[in-house]
Amino acid sequence: MALNKHSRRLTQDESQPASQAMLYAVGLNDEDMNKPQIGIASTGYDGNPCNMHLNNLAAEIKKEANKSGSVGLIFNTIGVSDGISMGTSGMNYSLASRDIIADSMETVVNAQSYDGLVGVVGCDKNMPGAIIAMLRLNRPSLMVYGGTIASGKYKGRKLNIVSAFEALGQKVAGEIDDKEYREIIKASIPGAGACGGMYTANTMASSIECMGMALPYNSSIPAENPNKLSEAERTALAMKNLLELDLTPKDIVTKKSIENAVALVNALGGSTNAVLHYLAIAYAADIEFTLEDFQRVSDRTPLIADLKPSGKYLMEDVHSIGGTPAIMKYLLEKGFLHGDCMTVTGKTLAENLADVKAMEFEEQDVIFPTDKALKSSGNLQILYGNLAEEGAVAKISGNEGLTFKGKAVVYDGEQAANTGISNGEVERGDVVVIRYVGPKGGPGMPEMLKPTSLIMGAGLGKSVALITDGRFSGGTHGFVVGHITPEAQTGGLIGLVETGDTISISAEDNSITLQVSEEEIAKRKSKWQTPAPKHNKGILFKYAKSVASASEGCVTDKY
Repeated sequence: MALNKHSRRLTQDESQPASQAMLYAVGLNDEDMNKPQIGIASTGYDGNPCNMHLNNLAAEIKKEANKSGSVGLIFNTIGVSDGISMGTSGMNYSLASRDIIADSMETVVNAQSYDGLVGVVGCDKNMPGAIIAMLRLNRPSLMVYGGTIASGKYKGRKLNIVSAFEALGQKVAGEIDDKEYREIIKASIPGAGACGGMYTANTMASSIECMGMALPYNSSIPAENPNKLSEAERTALAMKNLLELDLTPKDIVTKKSIENAVALVNALGGSTNAVLHYLAIAYAADIEFTLEDFQRVSDRTPLIADLKPSGKYLMEDVHSIGGTPAIMKYLLEKGFLHGDCMTVTGKTLAENLADVKAMEFEEQDVIFPTDKALKSSGNLQILYGNLAEEGAVAKISGNEGLTFKGKAVVYDGEQAANTGISNGEVERGDVVVIRYVGPKGGPGMPEMLKPTSLIMGAGLGKSVALITDGRFSGGTHGFVVGHITPEAQTGGLIGLVETGDTISISAEDNSITLQVSEEEIAKRKSKWQTPAPKHNKGILFKYAKSVASASEGCVTDKY
């Protein structure tokens, strides 16, 4: 196999005897020295069901890579379990981990001069982190998602990770007792794989497949399905083909292919985190893609999937009706995708989908035809107003209504909000404001799943709104607006809101407004002071210093 033009292989240089000696020491022979070296980056680790099986998958990919004529070399990078860290100070590290993953993959592949990269990934931030690294490296690469988890079962109903969080709200509200609460927690997650709904992991996996950087069906084959391990051979052969074609990520990731990804996110009712991640992916690819582009794609894309958190089905159900390619084929036929975009198969998206069985609507209600769409436009909406001069992201499925107006109940931080909601401080018609949890203020822009789950569990989901300069989990649902920029820590108006102020939110004209006079705002602003940073050393200190705003994707290599 010929080495591609992007290769920086030191082993081909006779003036680098040390590098050759080191490779002989790890077991390579003379023949291996002339083969492409493929870095296989695994985010596998024992402490997270999303990632616990990935090292085995990486080992299978290495075996198949070696059979195909390459040298597979596994290395590992970090992961953070959002489910475990949720609602704790550990969640501040979640978004930061995306960029650590990208930095570490870039570092190893460039330092070791590998010819290509396979990212074997699971939990939410693993996937965009891997794609960002691949774009920076721009040598033949593809992503392998470890797959979704099976649903849990309790008293005849399906459970998932959000069931555990909402059970806490039900317990606080007195709807269930401690015994039932414990049983739900024990039954929610039965084994390996990423959280089962159209939460952030499945949102990113399916949309990255649609963008062309993962093989067909990779996103929808569940983690414990026998076909998941068989993807190792497909991966190795695809990498061989990518090397022979010298097809690189920047040949695949274009503005049109990102539009494809964003269209699928909206069609499936995906996570608001996709906005952050695709802004960052576009930046890594040197593509101009802004919040306005998200809104443009959302406006033209109907919501057709009845998937959790707003709906009732899981990713395992998507697999049972034909997988992600069946949905993509339907969207392509209806004109919502660009079929001429190149993919990691070496074929266009349209070519990949040509032989996929057409979606059938008579015997399933997971996916709806466009003439019976759950919503005529996408669920991700970009809002502007005096509260969000640089933009905010709302997730509107249609179930919550399109407008909300209420009195603010303000909390400086998530823990204060959790305590306040649990103590009954939030009533019907209120707008909960959680601030100083942005990328710099958090720092790390933690997800607000616990507060929204407490609201849902307390039966207030359709009568309370929540806004924040932090993020939301893909599992969040309800009338929620996040990513408010400028954030409170940098002087954004959200930092000047007082309990009792009136806030209006509209997904009809995409506005979010603090209804306080300019004179009063100026008075409050004159008294405001920048809070001291929460960390004075370490990764979160560095993150707060380097991170861009949410409206710029929270990238860490821009300023």
